[in-house]
Amino acid sequence: MTRTCSGALLATFLGFTVPAISQAEFLSDSKATLEARNFYFSRDFRSDSSTQSKREEWAQGFILRAQSGYTEGSVGFGLDAIAMLGIKLDSSPDRTGTGLLPKHGDGRAADEFSTLAPAAKVKVSTTELRVGALTPTLPLLASNYSRLVPQVFNGALATSNEIDNLIISAGRIEQVKARDSSNFEHMTITPMSGAFSSAAISDGMSYLGLDYKLDSSLVLSAHHTTLDDIYRKSYLGLQYNLPIGPGKAFTELRYFDAADDGNAIAGSVDNRTLSTNIGYKIGPHTFSGGYQKSHGQSAYPYLAGSDTYLFSEMLVSTFAMENERVWHARYDIDLAAYGVPGLSFTGRYVRGDQVDPGQITGSKSVKLRRENDDGSEWERSMDITYVVQSGPLKDFSIRWRNSTYRSTYTDSADENRLILSYIIKI
Repeated sequence: MTRTCSGALLATFLGFTVPAISQAEFLSDSKATLEARNFYFSRDFRSDSSTQSKREEWAQGFILRAQSGYTEGSVGFGLDAIAMLGIKLDSSPDRTGTGLLPKHGDGRAADEFSTLAPAAKVKVSTTELRVGALTPTLPLLASNYSRLVPQVFNGALATSNEIDNLIISAGRIEQVKARDSSNFEHMTITPMSGAFSSAAISDGMSYLGLDYKLDSSLVLSAHHTTLDDIYRKSYLGLQYNLPIGPGKAFTELRYFDAADDGNAIAGSVDNRTLSTNIGYKIGPHTFSGGYQKSHGQSAYPYLAGSDTYLFSEMLVSTFAMENERVWHARYDIDLAAYGVPGLSFTGRYVRGDQVDPGQITGSKSVKLRRENDDGSEWERSMDITYVVQSGPLKDFSIRWRNSTYRSTYTDSADENRLILSYIIKI
């Protein structure tokens, strides 16, 4: 289907009639994709203390993303939309909770769930405002797509590049649709093994971010967000890369400072975390690793269901508990250099210790407190991905994610994820 047909599809899809005088760019710059995503998830808890020994489900998802161009003129208007459908293939009441499918009150997973989320957009010069469905990838507001369908926010977000090399992001988020839900709901905080109350509901989140590119090798960032009556958090970031020998060295520093906001309805928030990464890329190989340390009287706070933006975040654990110290290492290889285009591998290892068990629930943390001991954890994972490079199945991908996690303060786990994805350009 041509791009013009994509624009017509979008207009029909949203029930929107484009004025004839403005159709040209609105239609010619439009695009749409349909992703079919098949997802198997299994997390086997390696502890007798767990009330549920295993989470295991299999589901099929479809994600339609449609984007129009902008109407002609100094002020351009457009429409985007994301439509999502999830279908249960295998589940059981004793294996739910994977994040793939919604769960009913009787403990059974829904047979299917769906969402249609449109967004209006306005563009003036190099400033763009989007209102409605948002899937941002900002340091303190990152949409999570680690399950069947993506997490989607509802609100307004403006991005401006009026000043050379400076990107300004500002917005207000009112609701969120979780990865395993059809509905938009109020936002809350990740409980962090009992450190915070997930029952606390916020009226919304305000956001402001600045990213300044000094030159081709150095980017400085400053972002701030407030989750009303729960927490406020600031972020400072530095990214730097430098050619050295036959490859390129890179480093990134991420510093977070969080505290209570308003009535602090989720509990006390007091955390400062430094997360670092340094590495070297040579040919198809990339080696990286770093150090991370949390300070303060609470765990690292972040929005429920979203990404942390910490280098320590893994498949099972985020390694972001109170006072936790973390070391992490990573290796990536693109096997196209060895005659297998489309095949890539990532191996990671993260270890954390000095975890303060004071605010953690569960029998293991009770034992640590009784013995006046700190908690520790480690996780190793591997990702193997293959993307078909040509032929009728071009861009079809298969990805296997495997993780082994062990902890002295919570349940250990062995995890496998198998993801098959095929994206069709409409």
